Amino acid sequence: MTDFNADADGFFGSFGGAHLPPHLVAPIAEVKAAYEGARNDPEFQAEYARLLAKYVGRPSPLFLAERLTAHVGGAKIYLKREDLNHTGAHKINHCLGEGLLAKRMGKTKMIAETGAGQHGVALATAAALLGLECEIHMGSIDVAKQHPNVVRMQLLGAKVVEVDEGGRSLKEAVDSAFMTFARDYEDTFFGIGSAVGPDPYPTMVRDFQSVVGREARQQILEDEGRLPDALVAAVGGGSNAMGLFTEFLPDEDVAIWGVEPAGEGLDSDRHAATITLGTPGMLHGMQTLVLQDDEGNAAPVHSIASGLDYPGVGPQHAWLREIGRVNYVSATDQETLDAFSLLSRLEGIIPALESSHAVAHAIKLAPELGPDGVIIVNLSGRGDKDIDYIVERMEGRA
Repeated sequence: MTDFNADADGFFGSFGGAHLPPHLVAPIAEVKAAYEGARNDPEFQAEYARLLAKYVGRPSPLFLAERLTAHVGGAKIYLKREDLNHTGAHKINHCLGEGLLAKRMGKTKMIAETGAGQHGVALATAAALLGLECEIHMGSIDVAKQHPNVVRMQLLGAKVVEVDEGGRSLKEAVDSAFMTFARDYEDTFFGIGSAVGPDPYPTMVRDFQSVVGREARQQILEDEGRLPDALVAAVGGGSNAMGLFTEFLPDEDVAIWGVEPAGEGLDSDRHAATITLGTPGMLHGMQTLVLQDDEGNAAPVHSIASGLDYPGVGPQHAWLREIGRVNYVSATDQETLDAFSLLSRLEGIIPALESSHAVAHAIKLAPELGPDGVIIVNLSGRGDKDIDYIVERMEGRA
């Protein structure tokens, strides 16, 4: 049986590792040692489980979208309702874990990047709960697109740092946060927002998120008496996808689909389909697939969903594609908007634009599987944060 974990050096096959400047080697090694202790500490895990239940509201429901299923035809479409978590997305799952780890390490401050703002809100929430300072770096384009989440972070006591360099989006926010962490690491914990970055972050974030798949497995067995035929999740950095996928990776009869942002088309330069079109490279301390120019620099990327607007991907995803365990496809901005509207009108659920990428692929997949099929879609977040932007876009098209 395939071992789906990283090796001792943090590599999934040839992807991963911790490729760091000298001044960050010791701080990241400190995080790794602390996490190794915490993951094997029953008291730490018990407190984490308590907060997931009593504070986040887990388990999140697995909901059969009957009207969407009937409209599309074919397989039953179930939605894993991470949008119903406290703060409205899956991000709170790993942010609470990171916050508890920061406290365990004696840190007094948390720092992070955010794209769509959901990670920033979740980390600010965890910091407020645990009595820690919080600083969130965010590209200026995303600050404008996701203003409600900026306000939420500030209300929760976080300092929001607007980043105006380069593409002014998620990649630059990560760069900026890393620079600040390198200066202040003695009292600061870097709460990376996805299953990316230097080891141990891809493993740590995946582990904290894997509660999604454990719940979904139990719930689908209760509802259908069997495992699903397919899982579908959006992939930017890859945390919500790894959260759903991990529990099912050994089940070879379960097809797994990761959906990347095709933006305005894979034949344009306005997309963020890293696994589909990227090449091996180095980004933010990890060896992974990267959308890059001829000189090896990360290329400008685009997605209608700020949380997917990233030129790299988590190293485990790159490896899962290489070994053929996960199928990676893409959805355009327009397909995503269509799925967003359809789910809103048929089920009374307004999904995040990130999650709408996964819904878009499920709409295509259901007829192919037929009426005996079962699909689980990770509805990773709710769409409140996207409404103003979507209204502006629709008015512009009108």
